[in-house]
Amino acid sequence: MASVGLQLTIVRMATDPFLQRFNLTMKIKGAGGCASSTELFPDTGYAGRRNVYQAAKGMVYVVGQYDARVIDSMNCQTTLSEFRHLDRHVIFVGSFDQDEEKHWKYIAAAHRPELPFEKR
Repeated sequence: MASVGLQLTIVRMATDPFLQRFNLTMKIKGAGGCASSTELFPDTGYAGRRNVYQAAKGMVYVVGQYDARVIDSMNCQTTLSEFRHLDRHVIFVGSFDQDEEKHWKYIAAAHRPELPFEKR
């Protein structure tokens, strides 16, 4: 995310050889040299997608089916947030998700529009 000087990666690691269960680790590197790593709510069956949004004041939102993280691009600090506390005036940047071949990757907003989360 060049606009806020962050490199954001979400690593997806299988935890079961037979079931669709994955641990998700978000790694952040800032332009100023800061770095952090945060464990996200695990993907326990097709709920791994994380939408990425650019918010005001250099903040970045990483929003999943069950959790939302707010990243301060100035110091790479990540906080867990309630959905109701997130600003609604944001720009969708892309998603970390499976592509058509079921490979985990980042998909930019220019290649796929924002997808809503399924109600379960």
